[in-house]
Amino acid sequence: MEEANQTGVVYFYFHPFSTDPAVAALLFVAFLLLYLGSLVGNVTIGLTVWRGHSLHTPMYFFLFVLAMREIGYSTNIAPLTLAGILSIGHVLISLPGCGAQMFFFILLGGSDCVLLAVMAYDRYVAICHPLHYHVIMSWRLCGQMTLGSLGLGFLLSLPLTILICRLPFCGHSEIYHFFCDMPAVLRLACANTRMHEAALYAISVAAVAVPFLLICLSYGCIVATILRMNSAEGKRRAFSTCSSHLIVVLLQYGCCTLIYLHPSSSYSPEEGWAVSVVYTFFSPVLNPLIYSIRNQEVTDAVRRLMVRTCWFRKPEIFLPRKSISHTSRGMI
Repeated sequence: MEEANQTGVVYFYFHPFSTDPAVAALLFVAFLLLYLGSLVGNVTIGLTVWRGHSLHTPMYFFLFVLAMREIGYSTNIAPLTLAGILSIGHVLISLPGCGAQMFFFILLGGSDCVLLAVMAYDRYVAICHPLHYHVIMSWRLCGQMTLGSLGLGFLLSLPLTILICRLPFCGHSEIYHFFCDMPAVLRLACANTRMHEAALYAISVAAVAVPFLLICLSYGCIVATILRMNSAEGKRRAFSTCSSHLIVVLLQYGCCTLIYLHPSSSYSPEEGWAVSVVYTFFSPVLNPLIYSIRNQEVTDAVRRLMVRTCWFRKPEIFLPRKSISHTSRGMI
């Protein structure tokens, strides 16, 4: 660490999960399986929507975008975390590298929160205005909302990352976390960070609280419309199309609220560590499972994709040369 700091570049290292090599090895295997599971699950969802012509609708287009962003979100956190677990806290990361991880973390996490609000609006139009659904939810509007969510994430991530990277860091260089989370990095600065904490809180409100209020508004209208339906089957189908999205919303927003929407004076590193494990490793694995299990159309499409993939990869059976010669001789 001292040799690294002599270069003039600020370096950090992460607090290890465990200093016991046996425990660290078990954690490495568990986290690696979770990361691979998230990759396999989200790639499967993406390929299913892309290859399944029956899923080429706005609802599944947003699901495809969410799956692709989950891949980027997981890949931004997992490799460095796995390296830190395996080296038991001896992996160094420079301040620019830490800033890059923070930037993509806010970019993808914030755009995911906005995208979930867009998906709630899509469900609102489908259930409350079904006759005008294809007119309102045009492909042009879907593309604009998708790019808008990404652009909003960019506008939220860039200023905060620049503010944090310009802070002076001296003395203690251990981040009490497994990645460069903003509250954990701010605690290492040897300067007044009230302005930065206020900026982080404002960005958290914009990225978490505002989209969540829009989701609540959309589902309030959806519930009111469903309750006015006379058909029990119609009510069941309407609720089933929203249930998977609601579960993902509760998981995503619940974790973000516990960490970013409470006073910094009550921030607990242990609580932040535990909640972060849930939404950086477990949530990307659970989201594809939730959408596939709770949605019969996705389940059927995944099954068709698996059957088609296995069929195309089925090895060809070649007859031995002797058999071929006998067959051809018999035909002559």
